[in-house]
Amino acid sequence: MAIAKAERLMNLALCLLGTRRPLSKRELRGSIEAYLEAGSDDSFNRMFERDKDDLRELGLVIETVENLDGDTGYLARRDSNRLPPITLDAEEAAALGLAAKVWQQARLAGAASGALQKLRAAGMPEAEDAYEVHSALEPRIPVHEAAFEPLMLACRDRRPVTFDYRKANSARPEQRQVEPWTLECWRGHWYLAGWDRERGAERVFRLSRITGKVRSRAGVFSAEVPDVVTVRETVESWAGETATRTARIRLRAGAGYPLRSRAIAVRERGDGWDELEIPYGHGLDAWLVEFGPDVVVEEPADLRADVVDRLRAVAKD
Repeated sequence: MAIAKAERLMNLALCLLGTRRPLSKRELRGSIEAYLEAGSDDSFNRMFERDKDDLRELGLVIETVENLDGDTGYLARRDSNRLPPITLDAEEAAALGLAAKVWQQARLAGAASGALQKLRAAGMPEAEDAYEVHSALEPRIPVHEAAFEPLMLACRDRRPVTFDYRKANSARPEQRQVEPWTLECWRGHWYLAGWDRERGAERVFRLSRITGKVRSRAGVFSAEVPDVVTVRETVESWAGETATRTARIRLRAGAGYPLRSRAIAVRERGDGWDELEIPYGHGLDAWLVEFGPDVVVEEPADLRADVVDRLRAVAKD
């Protein structure tokens, strides 16, 4: 069935691109074998409308023209469907190649490599990849969460979604109704920023805590989508990057390098532990839990309590 549909779409595209005048539905039905085999006019009309929408989604510009007789015709002008000359220099081509490589281990790998192939076919220069030849490091954006792809599409199409979400201090997940804005990656973890309908406020969700399937819902967004900068600042804040005060923790000697790199001050205690003063912002408790028994919170008391609550929730699981 997939091959038959692809052949039908190809034939329709060739007909629309190969004509100098608009073709009516009747003419298109008589020119494409799959349309001739349609059982009824209604069946053909539904098939044709779906195919036309699919071709437009693939990027084909199809014009609808009304003839003098009142009949509607369709055509795809070659000048409207031809890529302009590619004027990328070698450095720009290398940058695009690097961007495509970043997604090789993620769910966007197919789209990234496909886009690169189209650009090369259209004349993008082949450039020596300095990153591959001379560098021992190669960038990657790993995406292991099954929720990434449906949420990415929902953000693109502005579709509300529902999913089950387990907070770090909860033993069981609860359903959330969200208007998704954007996906951001911080410290190797993916976050979704959006509008939580039930709470009537913007929220950020870590994808690794989404359980089950992400389901799309009909309808439009009820809240205004902020600009990109505002969303990124929200994700940054909820991921613990924005500090409002400092915290004092004990860290086992030789452990927790990411914490040490952010420390404002470090003091060796001499008992196998070091004392660190680190910036304290929203989300720090969730980060500290990841270091398990290597971290003990000294102060403030509310941070210590939050970490204990999260550890108890993990123990219940």
